[in-house]
Amino acid sequence: MPDITWEAPFCQDASNCFRIGTDADGNAYIAVAGAEDHYLTDTHEALRALIAEIKSGKADHLL
Repeated sequence: MPDITWEAPFCQDASNCFRIGTDADGNAYIAVAGAEDHYLTDTHEALRALIAEIKSGKADHLL
């Protein structure tokens, strides 16, 4: 398992929390809080793009 530095959880409410992390190799990670051993990983740029798209409302149809 990579050495991931996790940020504090981001929560919509008590049941919808996720965490973002990074490693020394420039990879970014996202996981459900409490299940950090089951994460998605990509580059920092890809994670920034994903967050920007979500913030712009392009993923609202998934909710």
